[in-house]
Amino acid sequence: MKNVDLEIYISQLINFFENNPNDLLELIGSLQKDEFYQKLKERSKKNIEEGIDLVLTREQIVNIVVELKIPDIKEQKHQNLDKIIQKTKFGNIILN
Repeated sequence: MKNVDLEIYISQLINFFENNPNDLLELIGSLQKDEFYQKLKERSKKNIEEGIDLVLTREQIVNIVVELKIPDIKEQKHQNLDKIIQKTKFGNIILN
């Protein structure tokens, strides 16, 4: 029965975001929505396993977005470092 409740909850959540694309865009930005939906489902399933209500809290949803954005942030920092460090035959020079 819990799986049915989970599927209904997730489908309602997805339906809400599909009907309100601006809210979804504001929340997840450039993230892939399918990956976001999958993480929502995984977290709801984990809530059930822990004996917590399957409905996600605002904090849990924000944590999912942050978790998905961390690789993007790390990649941007790496790209910025490459712009600052000048590689020469004498070694690396940090442009400051």
